[in-house]
Amino acid sequence: MSVLLVEDEALILEAVQEALKQAGFSVQAVSSGFAALEVMSEGVVELAGLVTDIRLGEGPSGWDLARHARQKRPDLPVIYMTGDSAADWPVQGVPRSQVVQKPFATGQILTALNMMLTEADADKAGQA
Repeated sequence: MSVLLVEDEALILEAVQEALKQAGFSVQAVSSGFAALEVMSEGVVELAGLVTDIRLGEGPSGWDLARHARQKRPDLPVIYMTGDSAADWPVQGVPRSQVVQKPFATGQILTALNMMLTEADADKAGQA
């Protein structure tokens, strides 16, 4: 299962990427919103989830990336990571997403992602 990881802070990117890999995920890690859009244009359908910072400097924000991804894949699990934008999540975040407040333990990201993947699997089973 492949996860798109978007984070502009190198240390956080490396830590989360390593945790996801150790948990068995294939990770496409990028450090900007523009790079994330490129990855999504190549195949958002194949992604198991999107884990994104919200404030990414120049270009699209994490909010923008999640909306873009959900237009192509409405059931895509989305995890937001943020140091200061959690209060905006109810308005800016896509439905059925989760937010993890910085600083965090990487295990929090894994737990949130696994919960969302389990919910998505249960929804698919219920529709079958």
